[in-house]
Amino acid sequence: MTTPPPTPGSGAGPSDADHPPSDGAATGTADGAAGTTDERSAPSGRAAELMAAVRAVESGERAATDFFAAPAPPPRAARRAAPPVAPAAPHAAAPPEVPGEVHELLARAGAPAALAAPVVLALGPQAAEVLLEDPWQLLLVPGVRPEQADAFARALPGEERSPDSPARGRALAVWLLSRAARQGHTVLEVGMLAQQLAAFSVSEAEAAVYAAAEEGLLLAFAPEQAQTDEQAPADGTEAAEPAGDGAAAEPAGPVLVGLERWALAEESLAEGVQRLLTTFTPGTEGREEWEKAAASVSGPSARELIGAVAGAALVLHSGGESAKAEPAALASAAAALGLRVCVAAWSEEDRERLRVAATDGAGREDACTTVTVAGLLGGSEGPGRDEEGCFTVDLLIVTDAGLLGTETAAALVESLPEGARLVLSGDPQLLGSAGAGQVLGDLFAARICPQVVSRTPDPGPLGELVSSIGIGELPRVEAPDHEVVIVPVRDAGEAVHRSVQLVADSVPRAVGVPAEQTQVVTVGQEGGAGTKALNAALKQRLNPGTGAFDGFDAGDRVLHTPQPGRSVPATVLGADDAGLRLECFGQQVTVPRELLAETVRHGWAITAHQAAGRRWPAAVVVLPGDAGALLDRRWVYTAFGRGVRHVSVVQGLGPELDRIVAERPGAPRVTRLRSLLTAQRAEQQRAEQ
Repeated sequence: MTTPPPTPGSGAGPSDADHPPSDGAATGTADGAAGTTDERSAPSGRAAELMAAVRAVESGERAATDFFAAPAPPPRAARRAAPPVAPAAPHAAAPPEVPGEVHELLARAGAPAALAAPVVLALGPQAAEVLLEDPWQLLLVPGVRPEQADAFARALPGEERSPDSPARGRALAVWLLSRAARQGHTVLEVGMLAQQLAAFSVSEAEAAVYAAAEEGLLLAFAPEQAQTDEQAPADGTEAAEPAGDGAAAEPAGPVLVGLERWALAEESLAEGVQRLLTTFTPGTEGREEWEKAAASVSGPSARELIGAVAGAALVLHSGGESAKAEPAALASAAAALGLRVCVAAWSEEDRERLRVAATDGAGREDACTTVTVAGLLGGSEGPGRDEEGCFTVDLLIVTDAGLLGTETAAALVESLPEGARLVLSGDPQLLGSAGAGQVLGDLFAARICPQVVSRTPDPGPLGELVSSIGIGELPRVEAPDHEVVIVPVRDAGEAVHRSVQLVADSVPRAVGVPAEQTQVVTVGQEGGAGTKALNAALKQRLNPGTGAFDGFDAGDRVLHTPQPGRSVPATVLGADDAGLRLECFGQQVTVPRELLAETVRHGWAITAHQAAGRRWPAAVVVLPGDAGALLDRRWVYTAFGRGVRHVSVVQGLGPELDRIVAERPGAPRVTRLRSLLTAQRAEQQRAEQ
């Protein structure tokens, strides 16, 4: 890497002129849960009975209704009619009405009054009764930690308030799984969850996990059974010998547990993918038409992608930023063939770029619609739905698909009509979704459909740098036009000072990118060089003011989070009795004052998770010296790739950064989707034999 020439009067370069996910989500791990098996003794008593029931149900030996009564799921059409992602509204939802009993209970326990509205949102209008019966239900309120729930429980009268309370163990199990979901996991191994419970002084932790499963608070999933002679492998090789003396097959892996929300989402997604694969038949367009369409585009990867889509319901495509031209070429070619095409981008900026690229040369411009994923699912953008709740499309292309959480992906797939095609395009090296799951990675690993790996490299020194990081190297690149700048710093205070200099002075002067087009990316909210400290310093320099509107002034650059996991850059216009008025990509949004603390933050500096899916003309990446434990290769790859023309790296890690890139690729998330997909494929192959 190189730095621009020193400016006059200085001895250096131009520096002289997921709300992020919490609890270590920067690395996508759950306290080391990924890939870890806890070596404990087998469960006994009621826990063993429950585990036997789980295995009987999943092996098909017994029906679930033999053990648990559960309502039948609604028909698919009914689920389609009510997509799980709510429409984006021009005004944020009003806070709930809080009963007086909730205020009184919180006051009696010494809890802050600001907690009242979140408590009612999480527990409903009968929240006071719920908490009196089980005070640890407070853990269902976002942001509440175990020590706070313990203190709340101790302040209330009644028995069973000790750390060994069964209610506490059950509530903590749910809380830990919810935390794991925020970190990307849809399930955890029983042993790992029990280990985490034990860290919170829960005795008989594994029994507490199974007790929570018995009460329906979480679901247990038996491991895959060892293959028997009645389950011949799909590849035609000989089956394994059955267990002797009629013994049951041994489990092939650890027992997994998860919350119903994510279990249903993964199963719905797997079923939706299977439905697409099994109901697809090529349309009226013939192979010759597709071959002509492929021949008409430039680039071997684009031609390969078009050829794959010609004969498949689901196609996966991977590549960097430059490779996004290939899905755009596919959209244009498919629209020219008469297909109804919809391209869904993650960000508003990408939507506009793809609109221009995809409609250029299309047979009919109105045949290709470009939307954001949120707008498509919310109904504010896109082709609309038919009477069954399906999108009126023949081909849906999703870019930045690595950012799709399990629920969002399930909603998209469930909304596709039978016979439609789906292309998921993304960069597997980037940070994953803000929600639980690793959909794109699991689909690639399952190998159930054609996969096209782009051979189109990102150009220039920035492309060379990011590509090298992707393979575990951090090279020094030649940057004659100051595309890459390294600014060494000694501590967090100097990191903040240098970052402000870069944004306000150095980058505009040396690179020609104004401050409003430069984005600062850092590791987290807290700390001496976190988003809070950086935003305070950047506001003081770029838009000083008194913070007249609950800490905000007109002209402030902010990040609005209308839904969990979705953040939108905005500018403050002002405020009135209705709340804070923002401008988001030409639309005005009013956020009620009661929701400001949860949904609006200053946005000159954001985290890499918040920046994923967006790019700016210039980016300043801040790496304070104390942040090494929170970083991995995916984080560095994502952050360094946010700049189109220029990236400055405020570097306090020294040689540790090279080691992070080389030795710490990032832990995978723990999910069930891959095993669900491969099991479905094996079952389909057996049925066809």
